Amino acid sequence: MKHLLALVLFPFSFALAAEPPLATAQFPELGAMPDRTEDFRKQIAENGGTLLLEAGVHRLTGTLEFALAGKGTALVRPSGGPVTLIMDGAGPAIRIVGSHEGTASPASFQPATWNERMPIVEGIEIVGNHPEADGVELVRTFEAIISKVAVRWCRTGIRLFERNRNVTISDVNLYENSGIGLFLDDVNLHQINVGNSHISYNRGGGIVVRDGNVRNLQITGCDIESNMPGDDTPTTTANILLDLSGSTDDKSRSIAEVAITGCTIQHSSNYSGKDFDMLAPGGANIRFLGKKIAPIDSVTITGNVLSDTELNIDLRTCTDITLTGNNFFAPNPDNLHVIDCRRVIVNGNTFNPREFERPGRVFFDACQDCILSNNTFRALLAEDGAVVVKNSTRMSLTDNVLTESASGLRIEGSSHVIVKDWIVSLTTPPADGAWINRDEASSGIVDSGNVVAE
Repeated sequence: MKHLLALVLFPFSFALAAEPPLATAQFPELGAMPDRTEDFRKQIAENGGTLLLEAGVHRLTGTLEFALAGKGTALVRPSGGPVTLIMDGAGPAIRIVGSHEGTASPASFQPATWNERMPIVEGIEIVGNHPEADGVELVRTFEAIISKVAVRWCRTGIRLFERNRNVTISDVNLYENSGIGLFLDDVNLHQINVGNSHISYNRGGGIVVRDGNVRNLQITGCDIESNMPGDDTPTTTANILLDLSGSTDDKSRSIAEVAITGCTIQHSSNYSGKDFDMLAPGGANIRFLGKKIAPIDSVTITGNVLSDTELNIDLRTCTDITLTGNNFFAPNPDNLHVIDCRRVIVNGNTFNPREFERPGRVFFDACQDCILSNNTFRALLAEDGAVVVKNSTRMSLTDNVLTESASGLRIEGSSHVIVKDWIVSLTTPPADGAWINRDEASSGIVDSGNVVAE
């Protein structure tokens, strides 16, 4: 009856579970399973860091740690048949600790570090049965590979900490964890590829980079969904979150050189009509929180499909960001906020709520030297400006198509703005044909070559 009532109140699957269950929901006999922790630790010690797991379900109560220094690399995989590890204790099921203290440059390597190269975890499932259970943790590793690994019902799926270099994460499923799916936790990390993975229903965020010193992060070909609270809990997290807000006075903690390409990134907000129960208010698909002393910079967001969050993309205190060839739909309410940013290019995207009714604003505030060009905007219902430019300067808004929308362009307190070669068709055309609303505090506005259709 409880589940039937939930279906009536919340008719969408991603609205049901605010917190993931524990492994006992799937394995009721878990209490009778033997604890394999010491057995596996002994195998790791005897086999020089290799752990070949026999097929089946194995219960752990402590972390299987691979300390690589002076011992070589690590390998964790099934010996044959599917393997599930139940983490029935606090901390990561698997932790790999190397000794690399340098960069990715060969000159920075100690000779012994090469013996630790390419630790591999592959082909296993980790399921949590403790509120502080985690999946896999990497510390000071070089060329680590995590592949074909599933982590669910834990706290954090995969955590990278302290320092790592040249990490590959591919073909993983990080699903319904209470915290973060993939967490770059104040880590010094250059060169990481995240590809071909499903990262969904992690309540603290999907891919989260918090502080640290991060460069060369590629997120490609992933499905990243519903990584925020599954109820009406307010949140500032996102499906992809880069966050420097915790180190406002520390220039050494910075994030740059990121590519987010070819992903579907969506949920949670709602998937209904005008009337809805709000899910994860404040959530975003992509959110960058930079800082004055070190803005998030040099990021490409290209060829993604983004939908169904309160805000599709939220950029704050960033420089040199390019958004090209993306498809935005079903924002709730807005598509894009660009705040306190420099040199952001938004080119060749589609903004269309599809079958939904949404305000869908594109909003620039306190920005400089930005370009909004060659985009199509359809059926944006914001009545005070489908596109808003506020307190900004040196802005180029050219060659866009705005149709079936409730309002046009609003400019407030801004200067040196070019609005050129737009095609505009509003649902209720203004009597004077003035689709650009500018206030008296704005100056240097160039308006030319625009076509307003009935």
